[in-house]
Amino acid sequence: MEDVFVVSAVRTPVGRQGGYLRNWTSPEILGAVLDEAVRRIDLDPALVEDVIGGTVYQVGEQGFTLARSGILATSKFPFSVPGVSVNRQCGSSLTAIQFAHGMIASGNMDIVIASGCEFMTKYTMFSDLNGTLYTGKPMGNPFGKWYTDKYGRADQIAAAQMIADKWEITREACHDFAIASHQKAHKATVGGYFRNEILPMKGVDKEGNEVLQDTDEPIRPGTSHETLNALKVLPNTKWITVGISSTITDGASAVVLMSEKRMKELKLTPLARVVANAVIGSEPQIMLTGPIYATPKVLGKAGMKMGDIDIFEINEAFAPIPLAWVKELKADPEKLNVNGGALALGHPVGNSGCRLSVTAIHELQRRKARYALVSLCTGGGMAPATIFERA
Repeated sequence: MEDVFVVSAVRTPVGRQGGYLRNWTSPEILGAVLDEAVRRIDLDPALVEDVIGGTVYQVGEQGFTLARSGILATSKFPFSVPGVSVNRQCGSSLTAIQFAHGMIASGNMDIVIASGCEFMTKYTMFSDLNGTLYTGKPMGNPFGKWYTDKYGRADQIAAAQMIADKWEITREACHDFAIASHQKAHKATVGGYFRNEILPMKGVDKEGNEVLQDTDEPIRPGTSHETLNALKVLPNTKWITVGISSTITDGASAVVLMSEKRMKELKLTPLARVVANAVIGSEPQIMLTGPIYATPKVLGKAGMKMGDIDIFEINEAFAPIPLAWVKELKADPEKLNVNGGALALGHPVGNSGCRLSVTAIHELQRRKARYALVSLCTGGGMAPATIFERA
């Protein structure tokens, strides 16, 4: 197996639902980060052998194959570059990185872009459910009777409450965690920690005026116990609210992965090396516990321990998830989501795995730290996990 390196990593600012990106299309958003990813390293895009893209809601403008649509929407990529879309729910674009790594490590390719894109302003949660066939009959639900008879109703919000109950995580602890997420993200924004990873994007403000957005929209530094306590409790839960849930958002990201041989031929400087990958299935009913089991699996593949990792990016789909992860694995909370997570920065589902990786890789560079571990829970009970080493 050959070593595989990340030589470029970029993302859009995360846009809130109906925010600055609302007049864009998904292929255009993805095309913008693909162009920027190759521009940053002066790479001829014709050398890219494939673009693998993570997208959950593959409908409408995100249908067909969004990775290929993004290529065709760019200003730089020739139509000879192919693309493919993958869907592992919230882990889709981290899976794209893993697939790209596999193609290069096996010697089949030398240059692959892994990416993610989700435009939830148009294609929000469950956009792929309950449609109609050309006959006029219902399309059907992937969580049909075969699923409900065996596992019960698929409900991620209820699963978050189940996790809180099982690991004895309190509402107050979740509020503390959410407040800290917003504060860390705000500090990182003001301090310019995200500057090197963000591609400023043209968009529109609330009044429709053109703006150049260079920061993430969803961050609310004024979040407090008072504001969180005032929120309505979500259905089928005891105390889960939108304030301790990731927000519906838009965004795209891309990383260029390359073999060591090709990287040296092109005289490029790596940002990180991919150390190890893993993926696991977890109990479907509670479904969001995957990172608890994917983390030791990927550490085992790398021959590493928890203490070897400098930065953990565990997606904050709901506050109980990373808190249960910390509790079960006895992790150092100071290493977790050091610049805030999805509670503050949002969770454009198919984009998040790549976005977390872009952020982790640039934070390793900023801190001159060595290792980062990225993992996300997913709908249906799965979790990919990847370890990066600063190069």
